[in-house]
Amino acid sequence: MTHFRAAERSIALLIVLAALGLLLGWLLGQAGFGMAAGLLLWAALQLRQLLRLQRWLASRRMHAPEAEGAWQPIFDSLERRRKADRRRRRRLLIALEAFRDAARALPDGIIAIDDSDTIHWFNKSAKRLLGLRYPADVGNHLTHLVRSPRFVQWLGEGPLDDPLIDLPSPGDERVRLLCRVIGYRPGFRMLIVRDVSNLMRLEQIRRDFVANVSHELRTPLTVINGYMEALEPEELGEFGGLFVQMRQQSRRMAHIVEDLLTLSRLEAQSMPIADQVAMRPLLGTILRDAQALSAGRHQIELCVSTELDLLGSGKDLHSAFSNLVVNAVRYTPDGGQIRLLWEMREQEACFSVCDTGPGIPSQHLPRLTERFYRVSNSRSRDSGGTGLGLAIVKHVLNSHGARLGIESRVGEGSCFRCLFPKKCLHDRSATGTSESALA
Repeated sequence: MTHFRAAERSIALLIVLAALGLLLGWLLGQAGFGMAAGLLLWAALQLRQLLRLQRWLASRRMHAPEAEGAWQPIFDSLERRRKADRRRRRRLLIALEAFRDAARALPDGIIAIDDSDTIHWFNKSAKRLLGLRYPADVGNHLTHLVRSPRFVQWLGEGPLDDPLIDLPSPGDERVRLLCRVIGYRPGFRMLIVRDVSNLMRLEQIRRDFVANVSHELRTPLTVINGYMEALEPEELGEFGGLFVQMRQQSRRMAHIVEDLLTLSRLEAQSMPIADQVAMRPLLGTILRDAQALSAGRHQIELCVSTELDLLGSGKDLHSAFSNLVVNAVRYTPDGGQIRLLWEMREQEACFSVCDTGPGIPSQHLPRLTERFYRVSNSRSRDSGGTGLGLAIVKHVLNSHGARLGIESRVGEGSCFRCLFPKKCLHDRSATGTSESALA
């Protein structure tokens, strides 16, 4: 209602000024000029109010100045909006400051960088873990401050999924870091740095313990197995059946010890071996071993559709591939089929072991490569498995930059695929090396 009254007063003022101008102009014999003068006076008053509004908006004063006519509701409305915006801005600043305080208090280092690796912000933990200085290092390139070749290469590849593990802190070589990059807006990334020194120290203690215990168990188990091999069950009479079970379990223990030692060796291996591994001879050996283990109970087929070889450790690759094939032979019922394939799948070389066994329920697939994890304890023990085969496969593939893919359906069988990227492949035809020389 107030707005309408203000508008009415402005219209009334316009009419009054126009009428006065017209009257004065008529008395002077220039009615048109008089009316125009009245209108110009009204326009000058409105311009004065407009200039007052402009000065007020340019200032930082919250309260609006007094206005006339229809301008007063406009001033009042803008004053309310400015106050609301000021309150909203204050709330946002409080929330932003709370967020920054929380980020500063985090034990993990957080660094905000753009696509050119320029630092925009970092918290106190980043100063401690990476030796950054505030505000001197804001605006500098992160790779100029953290000059580890591994870190520079990893950050340049734009890793959003794979973390960088075991990076030494620039300020203290004893502090080991885990780095991860997260993209949080277009053109910007967040580097999260965590101190994992204690975790790595505990992991090293665990590896040393497993390796030492395995070495200590190997000697007595070798002696026990030697004596048991020298004895015949028939010589023990009624205890012959018990003796056979003891021999089977001691052999199983020896296999477990050997697998644990293999895992310890793979974990302690710092740099992967990059020898040229001829695949045809390797796969031929694995095929013969599988046929000997199967003893004619399965149909085993080898299909090689690429002449590419691998760069890596022939011993470790043989161990990984053999574990997959042995598992297929052990768990595939008599009369089943086992296919071994060496082929190219898109941009990767793939060694596959597919069987027509009972299959694996989907809920078990993510945990198959864990140590001693078993889908069925009774079936694994009956088949002589140690529960470490797939863990060895995973370690070997990781050391070669490869990955393991598993597909399985209950009642239809399973397929295990070792996928090797381009950097692991060697083309014999490009070097002119003969297959016999590689063998």
